[in-house]
Parts: sequence; structure tokens; C-alpha cells
Amino acid sequence: MKTHLERAENARLKVENDKLRAENVKCKEVLSRACCLTCDVAQATADVSLDDNQLRVENSKLKEKIANLTGLIARYVGNKHYADNTSALSSAIPSSSTEPQWVASLRGGQQDITQEFVLDEALFKSLARPIGIDKPKAIEVVISAMEELIRMAEIEFPLWVSTADNRSYSLNEDAYYNLFPTAIGLKPVGFKVEVSKGSDVVLMNHMNLVEVFMDMNKWLAVFASIISRALVIEVLSAGSEPGNFDGTLQMMTAEYQILTPTVPTRESIFLRYCKQLGEGTWGIVDVSFDNLLCLDPLVKCRRRPSGCIIQEMPNSCSKITWVEHVHVQDEGVHYLGKPFVESGLAFGAQRWVSVLARQCERLASALVTNFSPNDINDTVLISPEGRKNILRLSERMVLRFCAGVTSSTAHAWLNLSESGNDQIRIMTKRRENDLGEPSGIVLSATTSFWLPVSHKFVFDFLRDESTRTQWDILFNCEDIIEIVHISNGNEVGNCISLLRGTNSNLGSLLMLQECGTHQTGSYIVYAPIDNGTVDLLLDGASSDHVTLLPSGFTIYPSGPTPKSIHVDAISGAARDAGSLLTIAFQILVNPVPNANIPATSISSISNLIEYTSHKIRAALALRGA
Repeated sequence: MKTHLERAENARLKVENDKLRAENVKCKEVLSRACCLTCDVAQATADVSLDDNQLRVENSKLKEKIANLTGLIARYVGNKHYADNTSALSSAIPSSSTEPQWVASLRGGQQDITQEFVLDEALFKSLARPIGIDKPKAIEVVISAMEELIRMAEIEFPLWVSTADNRSYSLNEDAYYNLFPTAIGLKPVGFKVEVSKGSDVVLMNHMNLVEVFMDMNKWLAVFASIISRALVIEVLSAGSEPGNFDGTLQMMTAEYQILTPTVPTRESIFLRYCKQLGEGTWGIVDVSFDNLLCLDPLVKCRRRPSGCIIQEMPNSCSKITWVEHVHVQDEGVHYLGKPFVESGLAFGAQRWVSVLARQCERLASALVTNFSPNDINDTVLISPEGRKNILRLSERMVLRFCAGVTSSTAHAWLNLSESGNDQIRIMTKRRENDLGEPSGIVLSATTSFWLPVSHKFVFDFLRDESTRTQWDILFNCEDIIEIVHISNGNEVGNCISLLRGTNSNLGSLLMLQECGTHQTGSYIVYAPIDNGTVDLLLDGASSDHVTLLPSGFTIYPSGPTPKSIHVDAISGAARDAGSLLTIAFQILVNPVPNANIPATSISSISNLIEYTSHKIRAALALRGA
């Protein structure tokens, strides 16, 4: 029996040995024909240019972004497969909307800005139908949110504690939860609460203000420095009649930004409800709908009842009381941007109110037709039509500047990581036959740093023509003359200018510049423009075809010294009055859109950023800052 079992085992082992030999022969054949994939990939990567490699990386990121968005919207589609709709993206090109008449003098370039996020718009519109939302429950939620907004706007003490200037408030959380024990939406784990209140009187009729908030294009245009992308996904309830927004309920998505690379953008999906509260009084409330739909975990900003109460005032003015209340998972904020965010000024109510008041001033100045000669510099005579063209061109310049500072998905910028300096962010964009933009490859470089002085001090220094030669390489060793000055606000320094150097370094080039300041920040944006083009604009020619590459600064109040900055040489007073300065430049590196990006261009724009930063720091140090 033992001998029989051993023979059987030997026979089995022989068969298994034959199989292993056959497999070994096959493996040898495969190895003889195979090549080293790692070496091939390395060799191919070495042959691919820097630009092509970067495009592949960005393409992968965009695919991931689209996958996240489709997954998010798929939750609202119900049982309908969203894959059936993705094939319609290539043909889902939205038609151009008519420019609103009441902002026609300022919004010449807004259509081009909104077209830059056509992909996301087509994505949402093609995927978000039908919406699996309980409409009666949604109406119940927004009515409750409106009641909470009204009470938070009307009640002061003990719910709110006013600041020293009596223009903004901080929330007493104990009083809030006592007043609203069944508040809408609980704070998710890992989120923090941001809540603020602000009020002001703005130069706009109350009905026009309501239209701004309920028309997505106008809302995006007025708050371009805060909102990088906005879209109405679905109108759940229209007004009682055309042109009347009373009772309008919309589901919207928006992306919020700060014009600095130190603070990432925020995205949220929410319901917006408009209600007439009385004669000349309107309420507009936003609220996320977590309890109606299961939101995707990628949504890191959820709006509690937030919005504004608009009251009619004499002389076509309106009083606006704003409440901003969000739960946010605030990740990725650089240490330089944390003081601004934590102060509540970055995304708080006072910033919304300040930006709105500033934009209303700009709009009012654009609509002026009987301006006096004192409004402009006597160096150049300017007609009403020429003044309008300069205002429109400057508005488009500021919009392009805002689109080139942040890496929002709303704009066609691709991030480059080969700048050689981790403090400078380089982005690129390719354009061809776009109205108002130069054709070719454009590079944008941005950096931010902290300064131990107030943002008003930095603003006044940078807009001063007498000190510009201390930091601007274009006006190096030149005296600067302001040949056109158009005031567009009540604050000193809110103006549009045309600057010219006294020497011949710039040849026939002038500098178009706009300066603006308000309580929560300031900006200075400028771009070179040909003298002949300016003459045509002043004579009444259209500004739509004028190409600009804007550069400039944003200055935000940043409060105390950031922890990672040494403070030995900084005085105690300066530590409490800091500012966050952001520098951004755009240059055309190649007029051929499909060409590669020269490595020298990246180093050149990085050197320009570093040079300007060094000169500004040195100049402020000499002034005792």
C-alpha cells in the first residue's frame, strides 16, 4: 500500500513539474519580447516638453474635478444615470445673454468673464434635471430661514455686540441658541462657525438692488471680487408676475474667492428666496438644504440663514442690513491669510456691504452725464462718450485682473509648478481670437506677503505718482504725469487715471490705472495702452476690441503679526495694524497659442515679482514703516 501511494504521488508531481516547465518556457518568451516600461516612460517624459507635461497634469485634475461634480449632481438626479447626459456637454453651449441696460456703462467685459466657466455651467444644466428635491419642504425651509434672518437683522442686544465703529457686529452664541433653539441645520463635525452682521446706506434704488441679487449675471458682475462663479441650477418658484421677484425661489451654486493665493476658494449649493416684507422693504435669504438632500462631503461651505434686508431710503438710496452665517471646513489657508480670514473680514458681512457700496458708487459715477470740468484733469479734454469708454475699459481691466489672481475653476488658467519659488504661483492661459484679449500664451504670476502697516497706508503709497519710480520698473527714473483723472467714488483715491512718463522709455505707451478702496480692502490695477488707442477712445471709438494685460495689487487688513514672522524689529503699534499685500502680473510670452512655454519666460516673470516685492519693502522701510 505504501509503495502504491508513493507511485501515485510521484505521478502527480511529474504532471505538476511538466506544467511548471511549460509556464517557465512561456515566461521566457514573454521576457524576450518585453521592454522596461519604467525606462520607456522615463524616456518619453524626458522627450515631452514642460508645457505638454503640465497640460497632462492639469487635464487629469480637470477630469477629477468633473468626476466630483458629476458625483455631486448625481445625488440630485435621483435614479437617472448622469452618464447619459455627459455626452451633451460638447453641444451644451449657453446662448449669450443681453447685457443689462442699467449697468451697460460698466459691464462691457462681463460677458467674456462669464463665458470662461461654460464647462461648469453646461455640466450643471445638463446634469441637474430633474432635481430630486421636495419642493414643499424647500418652501418650508426658506420661510423659516427668512424669519430667522429678519429677527437676526432687527435684534441687536443681547444677540449682537457692536464694534467700535458701530458698522459691524459679532454674535453672542448663547443668546443665539436661546433665541433659535431649533435653528436650521446642525454644525457638522470638523466645521467651524463664521457669523457676522453689517449695515450701510448705498447709492442704488431698492428695486434695482433686488434685481441685482435675483439676476445671476448682475450678481456676479457687482460682486466680481468676491464671487468667481455662480449659477442658477433651477428656479423652483417664479415671482407672481414677470419682473416681480416676490416669492421667487432658486437653487444656486456659487464659488467665493479672496484676491490672494493664500486663501483657497469656497463653494456652496443653496436655496435663495426673495420676499417683499412691506412697502419698500425686501428680504433675500440664502440657506443650504442639508436636511432635504444628502450633500456630498466635498461641499465644505454650508450656508445657515444668510442674506440681507433692503429698505428704501430717500434720494434713490437704500439701507442694507447684511447677515452672513456659514459652517465651513476651512482647510488650506496659508498662515499669511489666516488673520484676515479669522477676523471675519474675508468672507464676512462687512466685506459684502463694503463691496456693494463701492460698486454702487462706481455705477453712479458711470451714469453721470453732466460732469463738471473739475472732475477731470485739464491736461486732456475728454468728451462724455470718451469718458464712458474709459470707464468701460477700466471695468473690463479690473475684471480680468480679478480672474487672474485666484486659481478658481471658473477661469481658464492652468497652474504651473516650475517657478522655482514656492512663494510665487505661476499660471498660464491660451487664448485665440477672443474679444478684448491678446491672442497667444499669457503667464500670470502672483505672490502675497505681510507688511507691518495698515492697508490704507500701503494703498496711499502705491497710488502716489511721486513714489512710483521707487518700485515700478516701467517708470524707472521717470517723472510721471497724470493726464486724465476721473473720480468714481467718495473716498480719496477712488479714481481712474491715465499716466504718462516724461522720458521716452515707454515710447507711445500710456498707463491706464484704476484705484479703489473701502473698509475691508483696496486695489490698484493698471495696464499699458497705446497712445493712439487712447486718442480713439477719447474721440468716442468703441473699447470692445482694445486688448489689455492687467497687473496690480490687492491690499487687505491683516491685523496682528502672523506667528511665522519674526517681530523683533517691529514696533508694538505696527503689530496691530498689518496688511496683506498681493502682487499680480500678466505678460504675453508667445503670440502663437499652440506653442510651448519658454522656460526663460517663467523665470522672467518670477524675477519681476521678486524685484517689485523687494522694492516695495525697501521703499516702505525708508518711510519708517
